[in-house]
Amino acid sequence: QVQLVESGGGLVQPGGSLRLSCAASRSIFSLNAMGWYRQAPGKERELVAVIRSGGSTNYADSVKARFTLSRDNAKNTVYLQMNSLKPEDTAVYYCNAVIKIVAGPFPQEYWGQGTQVTVSS
Repeated sequence: QVQLVESGGGLVQPGGSLRLSCAASRSIFSLNAMGWYRQAPGKERELVAVIRSGGSTNYADSVKARFTLSRDNAKNTVYLQMNSLKPEDTAVYYCNAVIKIVAGPFPQEYWGQGTQVTVSS
């Protein structure tokens, strides 16, 4: 069983920054995709940023130039650096990964438990 352990959420003022971390509990053998989704109250879950197997990264238009997704292979961790935060970024952020662990037979999809990000003055 693989767990995605998230951290870094919280309350921040508009214009502030936060960094979210998502660590896989098992060593990753191969990565299809890993990144972050978010869900605001009354809205559908949406993709924020994802890094794919070839190293390419995709961002939602609403966060481009403000958010940066990075990966530390040695720590099986991805980071989402969020700058210039806006009230509309308020949501529960979920880590998502489609990965094959070292002992696993094939890639599987995993979700984190979610971390709250609130942008408010």
